[in-house]
Amino acid sequence: MLRFGVLGAGRIGKMHAANLAAASTARLVAVADAIPEAAEAVAEATNAKAQSADEVIANPEVDAVLIASPTDTHADFIEQAVRAGKAVLCEKPVDLSSDRIAQCLEVVDAAGQPLMIAFNRRFDPNFAELKRRLDDGVVGDLETVTIVSRDPAPPSISYVERSGGLYRDMMIHDFDLARFFLGEEPVEVHAIGSVLVEPAIGEAGDVDTAMVMLRTASGKLCQISCSRRATYGYDQRVELHGAGGMLRAGNVLESTVEVATGTGFSFDPTLNFFIERYTDAYRLEIDAFVDAVESGKPPSPSGYDGLMAQRLADAASTARETGQPVRLD
Repeated sequence: MLRFGVLGAGRIGKMHAANLAAASTARLVAVADAIPEAAEAVAEATNAKAQSADEVIANPEVDAVLIASPTDTHADFIEQAVRAGKAVLCEKPVDLSSDRIAQCLEVVDAAGQPLMIAFNRRFDPNFAELKRRLDDGVVGDLETVTIVSRDPAPPSISYVERSGGLYRDMMIHDFDLARFFLGEEPVEVHAIGSVLVEPAIGEAGDVDTAMVMLRTASGKLCQISCSRRATYGYDQRVELHGAGGMLRAGNVLESTVEVATGTGFSFDPTLNFFIERYTDAYRLEIDAFVDAVESGKPPSPSGYDGLMAQRLADAASTARETGQPVRLD
């Protein structure tokens, strides 16, 4: 059984701590946060110890560190943890700078410790089944990927100002999904964006509505559509079109109940937001990480996957700012 320490006791950290406390393959040992009271509250709820980040990483009872702290701490914590001989599961992104991520991965490689980046959507049962059927050749050779990702409402402006922008913050999950389904690296990125939801987002230097087109060397295409607003709930859909047909995963609703009356058919709303929508994915992500560490298999998504998603986000940001497509090596 893998013993964990969690760094970060905010919304994501709380969720991960609860999943670890309930897991049969893992045990939560310690929790840290820059606000000691937050760590203490999560530790008490999960029967763990509240410690400082340094204490968690140095704790001989901790085999693996799950990093759910603010983004600007991720790379430093990864390096500190792998040098201490710990396996690491880190929330995305490793850093907002691709150069800093590359430097961090050199430290990881030198330490020889497992690192997995928490692109949890790969573990969503619906998207994982899409990938399985695609790999089984159900629709033949893949030609296009279409990804729709819309949040129910925009985040706070204070969050936007430190997020790195929509392409690096919100769309980075979709860049990883694109690579996951395409099976090869995009070599060309086109991007456009607008401020249609919240003017203050534009004043902060970001966009709230964006589209990206990716092309691989073999010609496969991917379209990603993101918005900070969807009045009907959390919108998460993927379509894979191939030479022999199409695969599609739609939204997950609050229930499968349908109501039929004289006015037509109605359905329940989509699940509210990402923690509810991806509950199973977060749990399965931890199971996959534990299995990789205990079996000695390389964890996936890897640090390299984190770097490549960040490079796509950088390219999309540049393409939007310049109005020109960006070529990638």
